[in-house]
Amino acid sequence: MSGHSKWSSIKHKKAATDAKRGKIFTKLIKEITVAARMGGGDIEANPRLRAATQAAKSENMPKDNIERAIKKGTGELEGVNYEESIYEGYGPGGAAVLIESLTDNKNRTVADIRHIFSKAGGNMGESGCVAWMFDKKGYIAVDNKSADEEALMEAALDAGAEDIREDDSNFEVITALEDFEAVKAAIDSASIPYIVAEVTMLPQTTTFLKGKEAEQMIKLMEALEDCDDVQKVYTNADIPEEVVDSL
Repeated sequence: MSGHSKWSSIKHKKAATDAKRGKIFTKLIKEITVAARMGGGDIEANPRLRAATQAAKSENMPKDNIERAIKKGTGELEGVNYEESIYEGYGPGGAAVLIESLTDNKNRTVADIRHIFSKAGGNMGESGCVAWMFDKKGYIAVDNKSADEEALMEAALDAGAEDIREDDSNFEVITALEDFEAVKAAIDSASIPYIVAEVTMLPQTTTFLKGKEAEQMIKLMEALEDCDDVQKVYTNADIPEEVVDSL
C-alpha cells in the first residue's frame, strides 16, 4: 500500500484544512437528534448518542447545541423528523461508493445524489450492489510520527483490537464493533493521541485508481460529502498519494 491512500485516511488529512465547520455542525446535530430519538437521551445508556456527542465535542460544538439536539430527538423540543437511508453506487473506474444519509425529504436526496454521481462520471446502483463489500468496524487512526508503534500495539491488542496496519503516515487500528470503546479507552489511557476514532464501514478489498479517474473520484467524494443530506461516504478507492497532494 506504500504510496497509496484509501479514502479513510485521505478525508482526515483534508479535514484539517477544510473550512466547513458550519456544515460539520449541521451533520453532527442531525446524528445526535436521530441517535436520541432511536435510543433515548441518556448518553451513558445510548452508545450511538455517546459517540455522536463525543464527535461533536471534538469539533468544539457548544454544549447548548448538543443539549438542544438531544431534546429535539427525545421530543422535549420541536424538531425535524429525519429518516435514515443508505445509497450505493459506482464511481470512476468502478470503485464502490456507500452513502449514509439523514434527510427530511428522500425524493430531494435521491435526485441530488444521482446528479452528483452523473456529474463526476459515476452512477447510482441498486440497493445492495456494493454494501456487501464493506464491514462495519471500529477505526482509530494515529499519526505514526507522534506514537510509538510498540506502545500502541500493546495497548490496542491487549484491549481486543483485531488488527493494526500502517499506511504512509498513519497507524490504523481496526476493531470489532463491540470492542471499539474498550480499545479507544485503552489508547486514551496510554496517552496516545489519535487523529480520528469512529465506527466506520471498511472495504474488504480496494480498487486502485490513477490519473484522471483518481482525480474524478476525489471530486465525487467531496461533492457527496458536501451534500446537506449526506452524513458519511465510504469507498474502496485506493488513490496515489501524489494525486491527493496535487489536489
